[in-house]
Amino acid sequence: MRFTTLLAGLGLATTLLSACTRSSTPATSRAPGEPLLSAIQEDDVRRDLFALADDKFRGRRAGTADELRAAVWVAERAREAGLEPAGDEGTYFQFYPLRRVTVAASTRLTVSGKPLSLWKDAWVTTPLNARLDGPVVWLNSLADTVRRDLRGKIVAMPLLPPTPLPAPKMSLWAMRYTLAAIAQQSTALRTRGVAGIVLAANATAEPSLEFVGHRYQDGLYLLPSMPLPASAVPVLLVRQAVGAQLQARGARLQAELTANDYEYPSMNVVARAPGTDPTRRTEHVLFSGHHDHDGIGSPVAGDSIWNGADDNATVSVALLAIGRAWKQRPGARSALFVWHGAEERGLLGSRWYAEHPTVAKSSIVAVLNGDMMGRNAPDSAALLGSTPPHRNSKALVDMALKANENFTKFALDNSWDDAKHPEGWYFRSDHLPYARAGIPALFFTTLLHPDYHTPRDEASRIDVAKLTRMTRWMYATGWAVSATPERVTVDPDFKLER
Repeated sequence: MRFTTLLAGLGLATTLLSACTRSSTPATSRAPGEPLLSAIQEDDVRRDLFALADDKFRGRRAGTADELRAAVWVAERAREAGLEPAGDEGTYFQFYPLRRVTVAASTRLTVSGKPLSLWKDAWVTTPLNARLDGPVVWLNSLADTVRRDLRGKIVAMPLLPPTPLPAPKMSLWAMRYTLAAIAQQSTALRTRGVAGIVLAANATAEPSLEFVGHRYQDGLYLLPSMPLPASAVPVLLVRQAVGAQLQARGARLQAELTANDYEYPSMNVVARAPGTDPTRRTEHVLFSGHHDHDGIGSPVAGDSIWNGADDNATVSVALLAIGRAWKQRPGARSALFVWHGAEERGLLGSRWYAEHPTVAKSSIVAVLNGDMMGRNAPDSAALLGSTPPHRNSKALVDMALKANENFTKFALDNSWDDAKHPEGWYFRSDHLPYARAGIPALFFTTLLHPDYHTPRDEASRIDVAKLTRMTRWMYATGWAVSATPERVTVDPDFKLER
């Protein structure tokens, strides 16, 4: 009752209840043959892409009404396609609790009696309840810690370049630089028993403070089973100008830090298309993507909506297209479609579903996950999980490669699957919890681009023809998994490097 009232307040109750209703579209009884690639059309993919990546969804941030609206939109499209609800209690939805810990607005910071503006002059890097009040000890480098007793002191110093530096041209380079530097310096200072740490941005970090700082303003997102990071020592990141104040003789820092800790829901959308084989239709080929993105963020060229067209509206609409094709020509095994929530907050939706599936976990034959499938050169793509140590099922990889050879003919770049690739891209999408759970899993992608995690990731920049081909490749691979008499299995020597 309270949930329905909340939805009504958001203007979603009628749509949500409609989307929860089982479709009455009759299932076809046609026997499996070749995959019906012609059922996946560019016009349908384009229509859905521009709808889901529209500004009206405000970037679909996890745990917000915007993510809920996007999930309802996906569920309604799944219902229109004739897919069965496969979430909780006969609906298309699986809700799960997100724990969020943020820095409270009541937090107060001053240097020598002069207030600092939270999220403009200074950023609290970890939400916690703490109080600091004392003189500042300024250090020019970590070498200054030698033979000095810093126990119980408030220490300030410039941000130093991390070792090693992030690889050149690595995605989100400035953020990775700053986060690595903060982690290395704060770890070194904590071992000296300091009471508080203040790091003043250097010339490299200063231009990106709003972007990096937005991460800290967001706070932490966790599932209830995940522990809070252990951090009893406050760490502040401040602007260069504040660093100059901290170097002044007699500088004093006062900080009243307060954290908010609360839960609210995110959701997975789950739908199913039954298979035709009497003995194998209880088994599932799981098609996976995520419907959330980053929401409202720091403006770039006046645009503050991070639409996430490639990341990951492309795969969200691809799953709808595959669902429509599966309904027109069902495979032998059933198809299960999971649009995960909160992927951008740490693969939380897929972690939850892998631990709490709405079908028997043993019935999931394979997971075909996609993330960012609509950019870069028209004939290029990548299949992560196709080479050791990331490959967990040679049989599944062979099916995907055969489907590409027969139908879509992409030139594959497997370099991103290398354990030494600096991006660690294999570990950054929703196939990972399933692979860790011992389920054969693959990751279809067209890789990163300069608009990744910026407001420039717009539907108008997507190569819809390429996205349609990628969709057909995922579908043809799933069709092969569905049709084979024997289940694909996990390689006995599979072990991830981390």
